[in-house]
Amino acid sequence: MEVKLHDIGEGMTEADINCFLVKPGDYVQADDPIIEVQTDKMTAEIPAPRAGFVREFKVQIGETVPVGTTLLILEETGSVNNKTTQSDLKSPSLESMNHHVVMISNQKKRILASPFTRKIARENGINIENVKGTGPAGRITDEDIYKMIVSKKEEIDIPIQINSNEQITPTEQPPTQADTIPFRGRRKQIAKKMVHSLYTIPHCTHFEEVDVTELIAFRTELKKMNQTISATAFFIKALSICLTEFPIFNARLDEENEVIVLQKDHHIGLAVDTEDGLIVPVIRNVNSKSIRSIHNEMKHLTEKALANKLSVKEITGGTFTISNVGPLGGSFGATPIIQHPEVALVSFHKTKKLPVVIDDQIVIRSMMNISMSFDHRVADGATAVRFTNRLTQLIQDPKLLMLELV
Repeated sequence: MEVKLHDIGEGMTEADINCFLVKPGDYVQADDPIIEVQTDKMTAEIPAPRAGFVREFKVQIGETVPVGTTLLILEETGSVNNKTTQSDLKSPSLESMNHHVVMISNQKKRILASPFTRKIARENGINIENVKGTGPAGRITDEDIYKMIVSKKEEIDIPIQINSNEQITPTEQPPTQADTIPFRGRRKQIAKKMVHSLYTIPHCTHFEEVDVTELIAFRTELKKMNQTISATAFFIKALSICLTEFPIFNARLDEENEVIVLQKDHHIGLAVDTEDGLIVPVIRNVNSKSIRSIHNEMKHLTEKALANKLSVKEITGGTFTISNVGPLGGSFGATPIIQHPEVALVSFHKTKKLPVVIDDQIVIRSMMNISMSFDHRVADGATAVRFTNRLTQLIQDPKLLMLELV
């Protein structure tokens, strides 16, 4: 039977082939992972739909293939058995017995390991089949791979003795060449989405300055009561209140039907910087959640994003996106690119202590810049200014923010 690439996520149209998890001739059980692919949002394993033998692959590693492409040919065990003649069943020959033994020996033990763990092994030249898993049910963990890497390095780092009598002849050095890195996987998918967004959406970016002095003081008070809540959680809740008042920014433009769809639920995407590139997990129904719940869910999703363990549901369905680049430092402002088909995105930048004039007095305040990109087909600049003014008001006065939650 043909095993094809199916849609494993919302709006998925293609995927990159990362690696093969089996070899031609291997026997696999139903649901055993056989191929690892990379979509624009995640790394995923394609399972075997049925038990059988892997006959041949129809794709190459590194190839980008559309949904519906045949990945490999799987010869089902039933079809193999049906090929056996009646005479073979009555008096099996030595050749058929040997063939049966070979088939059994080709049965592949299922290796339990996450795609991220397999990636670590591949990048460090570790054959994951030789690794003994210490996790539940023999699952291979990241730590198992790292131990194997250290062990391998110790074997390589054996001192080499050079005979002092030998004369070393200098060899001609080849010309210096540039290094290359593969342009595929998540990086390639990010590039496609960014180009599509910029060519589809007429971006307009508005900048604003926010005084976060009172918010910092409020968070300090909470810490004294052993209550740690990130500033981003306050930002997200403030955004949700603004989206309720300005629903045009929690919308999608349906050009085919010539309507702007105003979405009731606030599913906020949080841009996370990972080794493989940017990924955006989604905190759902923010409008019905407390700041503490938002903080806990944000922390959980960020940890999963960094470990490359997010599910499809956790990275799809966003209605608005934020990017908090402040902790990275050195950012006065930026023009963030909108996550199509959303209509807006807000970036929070570095906080600095600056002299500010209040009531004709110069005082030192903690100031933060924000930038908001929006789809100018859907909203006008004046609406964006009113939106950021309201957002600034809620962030600058945490008591006012708390009042809105009552």
